[in-house]
This record gives sequence, structure tokens and C-alpha cells, in this order.
Amino acid sequence: MAFFVALIATFFVGWLCYQWYTMWTIKRKLAWIPEVPGGLPVLGNILDVGSGKDVLNALTKYVTNAGEICTVQLLYQKYIITTDYDFLEFVLSSTKILDKGNDYRFFDDWLGSGLLLANASKWRRARKIITPSFHFSILEQFIDVFEKNGKILMHKLEDMCDQEINLQPYITSCTLDIICESAMGVSVHAQENIDSEYVFAVKDMCRILIARMFSPLGRNNWTYKLTSNYYKEKKHLNVLHSRTKSVVQARRKEALDQSKQDTGDEDIDRKKKLAFLDSLLLATIDGRPLTDDEIREEVDTFMFAGHDTTASAISFCIYLLMQNPEVQAKAFKEQKTIFGGTIPKTVTHRDLQEMKYLECVIKETLRIYPSVPLISRVTDSDIVYKDGKTIPKGTTMILFTYGAHRNPKYFKDPGKFDPSRFESNEITKPFAYLPFSAGPRNCIDLQYLGLSRSSTVVKDGFSRYKQTHAALMKKTSRTAAIF
Repeated sequence: MAFFVALIATFFVGWLCYQWYTMWTIKRKLAWIPEVPGGLPVLGNILDVGSGKDVLNALTKYVTNAGEICTVQLLYQKYIITTDYDFLEFVLSSTKILDKGNDYRFFDDWLGSGLLLANASKWRRARKIITPSFHFSILEQFIDVFEKNGKILMHKLEDMCDQEINLQPYITSCTLDIICESAMGVSVHAQENIDSEYVFAVKDMCRILIARMFSPLGRNNWTYKLTSNYYKEKKHLNVLHSRTKSVVQARRKEALDQSKQDTGDEDIDRKKKLAFLDSLLLATIDGRPLTDDEIREEVDTFMFAGHDTTASAISFCIYLLMQNPEVQAKAFKEQKTIFGGTIPKTVTHRDLQEMKYLECVIKETLRIYPSVPLISRVTDSDIVYKDGKTIPKGTTMILFTYGAHRNPKYFKDPGKFDPSRFESNEITKPFAYLPFSAGPRNCIDLQYLGLSRSSTVVKDGFSRYKQTHAALMKKTSRTAAIF
């Protein structure tokens, strides 16, 4: 017994030495970048971010005090933190810096090697397969899905307009319904069935994995197994994977049966609404069809990446409209001009195209409260930056979009909620505004799907109420980075 304890201890010490050697090697090569002061031995500055709730404040403090490019130590890892425009452009436009940061590994068991987490080579193949599913003509078929679930949300809120409520859980359930129906062709009825095992698993998994990023015990796979969250995660994974796999298998069988029969107009319409899942079922990689597990990874990725970011955008949009009644009045006036005094049964694509001011409202919301407040990349080789400065292999870079969006160099009066800045084309530098990332590995659904989901749901609120009476408790801990 003593021998095994000594062996484990030796292995652990060796692992720690390797981690520290790697970190100090990177630190030495990054000496050209100012370092955030105040770090503790071993822990570094990890206490600044707490459980994740203080991460935005901590990063804002770093770039304000140490400079727009700085380094920080969190446990045994060294990070570059930046809001510098030239550095953002350099990293995001590079075809050599495509791998996601190491912190994404916490999502591996859930999302596997889907588009979000895939390394550069696999990402390129997956992107080619998935991109056709996001063609405008196909996405238009889902507007009625956005509309239907938006109306369910409004009906639920009607009885609560005279009280202060936290809209976030209601909106998250709505976007989860939208995303699951868009991705898999089936609704999980998150808004109607709040006790659903699947819905709870999705929401609690998001909480667990974000908390793990900032937990000294959670960041290590060995010590993570000593926590209660480890066992909760395993239970949730069984629920999530079983549900998605069953849908994939059922759709594969259905597609096979349909191929043996004539297809009518109704079947064609249904196929379009299952375009994302269908495209994966029909796709091939190196001449072979995708396995059920590969399809499950992509569907789970789309569901995870889409529902939380959209919910955040809608929630903060309503919050900012409540805080700015003059903007709310202008947005309502636009809705009245488009729809008159009637509430249409279903919004059309043309209607959405006419919502120019509401689109500006949502864009400005995403500037002040980006759904993805930071983007993470890691180098897989030494990279030469300008003036011959080296970014060593294994360096994780945090591209702090939340801070970049509030930089007075690129946004006049950045703390002000001013949708008109998007009407006047004030944003002239493309890498200063990054709600959907940028460059070759940007968000695949980009503005169309994200803005359409948000516009449709927010529009439903305006169709019923001239004034937004529901208050939103600001959400201070959000998904760290998904792009």
C-alpha cells in the first residue's frame, strides 16, 4: 500500500513540475507583455475571479491597469488577456491560430469533438458539412418556430406584468424550445414542462461546467472526481446523450423509410425544418457517412451554443429597453408602423427585414452585453507577432470582447445605450465589434439566425405591450466563451 501511495505522490509531483516548467517557459518568452501584478504563489490571480461571477470585473481591471495586452497567471497556466485592436485582428484573422483554448476541455464529455471544440483540421471538414444548413432560404423555414415559442413566452408573462420578476429562466426555456426544434425537429416543451429531466439536465450542466472553469478542484480531472458536481455531471450526460441519440436514430430510420416512398409537398416542408439534422444524416467524411455519435455531437453543440447565447441577448435587450424608455418608444413605433393595430398570426421574413431599428437595438445590446464576453484561442506552434515578438506554443489567449466593446477609442460614449450608432454606421473597424467573433472561425449562424431569433421574440413583446413592465435581474455569470 505504501508503495502505491509513494508512486502516486511521485507521479503527481512530476506532473506539477511539468506544468510549472511549461508555464515558466511561456512566461519567459512573453516577457515583452506587461504582467498583471498581485498574484499569489501557486494560485496566481485565480482568487480575483472567484467562482466565475467576478471574471468580467477582474478582466476589466487587468486591461485597465496593466494595459490592453497583458498576461496573468491562473494556477499553473499563463494567459494573454487583450482588448488591443491590432492583436484581436491578428489572432482572429489568422489561419494558423484556430484551436480553442484549453478551458474548452471541460465540455468534451458533453459535446465531444463537434464544431465548437474540434481541432483545426477536423473543424475545417465539419464546417464544410454544416454550413449549407444555415443558408438563408433554409433558415427562413424556422421563423414560424421562433414565432410560436415567442408567443408561448408572452402568454406566460402576461399575468406577471405588475410585479418585478427575473425573466432569465423564462427566456432560457423559450430559446431552448426554439433551438431543439430547429436542430432536432422535436420540441422539448421546456416552457410547458418545467420539471422535464432533459431541460433540467441542460440548465444544470451549463452551471456545473462554468463553475468548473474557475474551481481549483474542478480544473484538475483527478480532484474533480472528489466533488459532488462530478457525479451530477455524469448523471446529466446520460440523460442528454440518450435523448439526442434516440432522436438521431429515429430520424435516420424515418429518412430511410421515406426514401422508399413518394414525397409530397408536406414531406418536403418537414424536411426543410429538419434541414440541420438531415444534412448531417446525408453528409459524408472521407467517403463514409457520419456515425450516430458524430451527429449527436454536432446536434448537442448547436443546442448548447445557441440557446444560452440567444437567451442572454434577449434578456439584456429587454433590460436595456426597460432602462431606456425613449428607445423603447421608438422601437414600439416601428412595430406599429409595420403591423398597424393588429397582431399578425405569424411574422414573415419580410417583416423582420423591415425591423431596422429593432435590429440596431439588438446590436447595441450585444455591444454592451455580448453573449460571448470573451473568446479563447491557443497556439499549436510558436507564432511571430509584429516586430518579431514571439507568442510561444501552448499560449492561451483571452480575447476580451466585453472590454473591447467598451473601449472609447472605437465607441463614442461607450457606456451609453445608443442604438443610433448602428444607424449611422459609426462602427468602422470590423474587429472592434465582435458579438459573433470574426475571421475564419466565426460563429456559423452569424447575424441572421441569432438576430432573427431575438427579433421575433422581442417583437412578440411589443405586439402585446406598449410598455415593458417586467424588470430583469441582471445576470452576472454567463457562458465564458463558445466561439
